[in-house]
Amino acid sequence: MKLLVFLLLPYLSLSEVVPKFGQCMQFFLNDDPPQYTPSRSTPPNADEHICQCLWDDSDNKIYLYATLYSKTWKIPIYSAYVFGSPNIGRCDVWYIEPQLDIKVEDPCMRPKGYNRNIGQNQAVNKDYDKSGYDRGHLYPVQHTNNHLSMLATSTLTNAAPQDPEFNQKAWKVHEKAVTDDLKSCDKAFVVTGVVPDTNKKINGRVTVSKYYWRATCCQKGLAFRGNGYYGPDNNGRVQSLSIRDLQKQLIKDYKINYFIIFPSLPIPAGHKRPISDCN
Repeated sequence: MKLLVFLLLPYLSLSEVVPKFGQCMQFFLNDDPPQYTPSRSTPPNADEHICQCLWDDSDNKIYLYATLYSKTWKIPIYSAYVFGSPNIGRCDVWYIEPQLDIKVEDPCMRPKGYNRNIGQNQAVNKDYDKSGYDRGHLYPVQHTNNHLSMLATSTLTNAAPQDPEFNQKAWKVHEKAVTDDLKSCDKAFVVTGVVPDTNKKINGRVTVSKYYWRATCCQKGLAFRGNGYYGPDNNGRVQSLSIRDLQKQLIKDYKINYFIIFPSLPIPAGHKRPISDCN
């Protein structure tokens, strides 16, 4: 398995920064991204839509998930993906998105180090060195089902500073519980995000996560079952709640007026609106 992983590494090419999610709508329920309105205090064009992708060994561009990234906080607001199981072994080779900082012809993820101007609009590996924080994945390796997806999760636009104790224990247990919950679905859509602690940064640059949140929508036949989660809560645990209650909390903590995680559901021809608690 390790040999296969390293054979694939040269083909890694990632993260196409686009005006909207035009090339990766398939990672949202009903091809409909969350309805998120940035705070009025957010600078114009501060948030970037990223279609996370790579080139395979046949030179085909493969899209694997979508990320809304904050250049102000230098962490993602959320990543959206289609749940995959069983999970794949992990390989921590971290990449950055050069196109967030400089003009490049190839919209690909690359290792840091080839250009001194990288880092103005994004986190880089040295930000995390001796910071006391983990690089916490939003789209986790546990929820991937192929090697390309696993490799593509390790970009710093899919990570935020996370307390190691919480990341390696409670949040890891939570991700396994989500795996067990979703593996029987016909298809499951997941959006995982970060609420920033705007008073705390590492290296004076990268905003630390106040808490992580996750919303899942499991499709089984014509029914859709949704769950919301966030953590750490006041007790250092992962809290479960309805998606509606999660949205109310996110609106308050992001200091915004509107946030709908799963705006619409597919309605099959000849059927009424599906049964759902995803919105």
